[in-house]
Amino acid sequence: MTAAQTEGTRGTGDPGAAGVTGAGVTAPAAIEARGWGWRYATRQAWAVRDASFRIAPGERVLLLGASGAGKSTLLQGIAGILGGADEGEHEGELLVDGALAASVRGRAGMVLQDPDSQTILARVGDDVAFGCENLGVPRADIWPRVHAALAAVGLDVPTDRPTANLSGGQKQRLALAGVVAMRPGAILLDEPTANLDPEGVREVRDAVGRVLAETGATLVVIEHRVDVWLPLIDRVIVLGEAGVIADGAPADVLDAQAAALAEAGVWLPQAALPLPPPPGPPGEVLLSARELVVGRERGVAAAGPLSFDVRAGEVLGIVGRNGAGKSTLALTLAGLLAPLAGEVEASAALAAGVRGRSHRGPRRRPAPRADDPFAWSSKDLLTRIGTVFQEPEHQLLARTVRGELEVGPRALGVPEDEIAERVDDLLERLRLAPLATANPYTLSGGQKRRLTVGAVLATRPRVLVLDEPTFGQDARTWTELVAMIAALRDGVDDRGPLAVVVVTHDEQVLDALHARRLRVGAAAPTGDGGRTP
Repeated sequence: MTAAQTEGTRGTGDPGAAGVTGAGVTAPAAIEARGWGWRYATRQAWAVRDASFRIAPGERVLLLGASGAGKSTLLQGIAGILGGADEGEHEGELLVDGALAASVRGRAGMVLQDPDSQTILARVGDDVAFGCENLGVPRADIWPRVHAALAAVGLDVPTDRPTANLSGGQKQRLALAGVVAMRPGAILLDEPTANLDPEGVREVRDAVGRVLAETGATLVVIEHRVDVWLPLIDRVIVLGEAGVIADGAPADVLDAQAAALAEAGVWLPQAALPLPPPPGPPGEVLLSARELVVGRERGVAAAGPLSFDVRAGEVLGIVGRNGAGKSTLALTLAGLLAPLAGEVEASAALAAGVRGRSHRGPRRRPAPRADDPFAWSSKDLLTRIGTVFQEPEHQLLARTVRGELEVGPRALGVPEDEIAERVDDLLERLRLAPLATANPYTLSGGQKRRLTVGAVLATRPRVLVLDEPTFGQDARTWTELVAMIAALRDGVDDRGPLAVVVVTHDEQVLDALHARRLRVGAAAPTGDGGRTP
């Protein structure tokens, strides 16, 4: 998301815009789409087309659809942050209170999937005040709004608390507070709980409930997993290739049209999904952690000490609350961060053929070991340990989807005909073939996640480290991605079984993969790292 778009979600409109009463209370906004569509400048296909609906002031709407159906694009259009003709073209009209959405920025406030991309300033109070300052709210009114917004979302922290020190759930509530302080007529939420632990999910959902009770604002929320939001919403709109394919009360849409929605990939409450068969016994140890302490700053431990093994033919699930150090542990296992204490040791089979060693960063011991993944070159890591980051944008490198899948194999010197074969196979398996020439940054969140998984698979490593690999997926792509991970775990080609490390809050994916859990952030594990059967 660009800086202008980020600022747009936090308000750049006129504080005197329609909807603000003399008492300073903002009336809920009406939202209407009249045959609206949007096509990104770098894409041939329309992201959304022929969307038509009207949302009355104060309605609470759950927006559903398959991955890539255009839900996020629609929300960005309502917020007025899609940009001008140089960024894409539109058809039809998208209105907020009867005016073109882009002309009344600030009437709709948007909370993004990733709270870090919406955290702008270094201190909590300043961050909440940012949108009000953009709106030109009088100085004397800003801080009362800040305190009221923090209270409304239940974020009970000092206003001078560094935003970097907040947990994932707290950051999401901080983003919501920044929107609430603007007093918008509509609140737009784009998968606000996608990467949160169960407690964080409840915190954000309850915070939204309090805000709606106090303000009466219109709500539009995107979420693949619908159960958590059902108590708050009174209407469901489903987007598909032909625009709106279902619209009505939750029971009418989710029950009466269940079969059609399931076919389209929409998550349905309590729906049973096809799962892969259980694996055989685990194979050889590829990575070992011994008394491992991890952290991103010298002397500041995020997790540990931990001792455990990573085995071929097995999925190791790293679980725990937001802020427990799960992603930091994953990056350390992947050779991208140095341990604060203890060690990660690669097996002789995994380290075989390592060509280069490097001193990367100030924390290295004088003589790095050949079996220490942190000492390996990036090319050595490519074919041994593949990593998918939590934020897909952090590892997008190419201008097209196809080019992104080609980066790793080309760096390894793989022949062009083999690169083409690998990439064509991944495009089909990941449902990205129609987007092969698209700019990766124009993809939906779920499509970006599948692309980054594919880019790692293209280099054929022996160990996969996946941070929230299933976020943003619809029921169909979730099932296909889980089946792909299971097949890699079990060995589907001459590489044999892979070792897979998955950081996730999605217990369903761990159950489906018969993962061994390693819980981080509780009492220090002993022996085998707190494994469960």
